[in-house]
Amino acid sequence: MTSNLNSIAEARRAAASPLFADLDGDIGVSFEFFPPKTEKMEAQLWDTFHALEPLAPRFVSVTYGAGGSTRERTHATVARIAKESRVPAAAHLTCVEASRDEIDAVARDYWDAGVRHIVALRGDVPGGAPYRAHPDGYANAAELVAGLKAIAPFDISVAAYPEVHPDAANATADLDNLKRKLDAGATRAITQFFFSPDAFLRFRDAAAAAGIDAPIIPGILPVSNVSQTRRMADMCGTAIPAWMVALFEGLDDHPAARQLVAATIAAELSRRLYAGGVRDFHFYTLNRAELSYAICHLLGLRPVASAKDQAA
Repeated sequence: MTSNLNSIAEARRAAASPLFADLDGDIGVSFEFFPPKTEKMEAQLWDTFHALEPLAPRFVSVTYGAGGSTRERTHATVARIAKESRVPAAAHLTCVEASRDEIDAVARDYWDAGVRHIVALRGDVPGGAPYRAHPDGYANAAELVAGLKAIAPFDISVAAYPEVHPDAANATADLDNLKRKLDAGATRAITQFFFSPDAFLRFRDAAAAAGIDAPIIPGILPVSNVSQTRRMADMCGTAIPAWMVALFEGLDDHPAARQLVAATIAAELSRRLYAGGVRDFHFYTLNRAELSYAICHLLGLRPVASAKDQAA
């Protein structure tokens, strides 16, 4: 009851004052990257990482391509972060098109490289085909979580879907699946991106009513390319509101304006979640720093001075 009253008070304060005024910066953030394909993309990734690193993220994660198609590049990126930065690095790992022995070997390699956090996912079959478990593999993410815990005491994150996973029979079945993943040993859930704060807040309440008490972190996708976002949304069952599409109309040849609109939409979403009591955010950066950094700044988060800077 106390948390609900605090949320109501915060919502009233937000409505009565400038949207981002006097925020305490009392948030925790994490960032997601994808492994680079070219030298130019690799340079961009590390520029992005170093730009966001001073915000002291709780962790950064690196995605894993469909069917393990980016396995080596994911491993190399995560291992470098673990070696060169104090920011904890998390590696995505999926069940798709791999045996248990293959997945277990990858997990052991991560542990040996100093990686202690895995984002455990069922994964999607390349080409959009219906999911089918490998005959000698893990059948689903819950089995993968249990298998990883048997290998080493990994910190494990799993996925959650505020608007229901496309393969789930219904919202109740989807929540049951999330509970199985957490009961198998996962620490937290990170949601698929969404554009309605109410969708997340309703999902959070439904999860609590279902007996889920693990942290559920909203995944925030700052949108700058509507066509790309629509393709991603179609794959994961996320609704893109018509008003948002309309805001991007006519901006194809105006990249700066498009960036401003993208930041405004994502920042307002994050602020409304903050007013609802959310204090942890996971940003899908698409290997670009500007939008995520701007939103964090608006929410009151400021860079942490390094020991080197303090000494100077």
